Amino acid sequence: MAKGTIYIDQERCKGCSLCLSACPQNVIVMDNEVLNAKGYHPAVLSDADDKCTGCAICAVVCPDACISVYRQVRAKANVVS
Repeated sequence: MAKGTIYIDQERCKGCSLCLSACPQNVIVMDNEVLNAKGYHPAVLSDADDKCTGCAICAVVCPDACISVYRQVRAKANVVS
């Protein structure tokens, strides 16, 4: 399975939580302990088990383009003929 991670710009996040419902791995949560400069609780990646696949669905649904997605490059298998 593919591995990935995301970065959420917490200062731009308005806490709409669309990314939470869109994430198939359920690794995004709202940070209820933190307020950004605009007064919103931002979304954060909570992926202690490395379940994020870097599918980018969260970034697509984010109306403010706050999410950057990074995917791990797979090593190509060396096939000997």
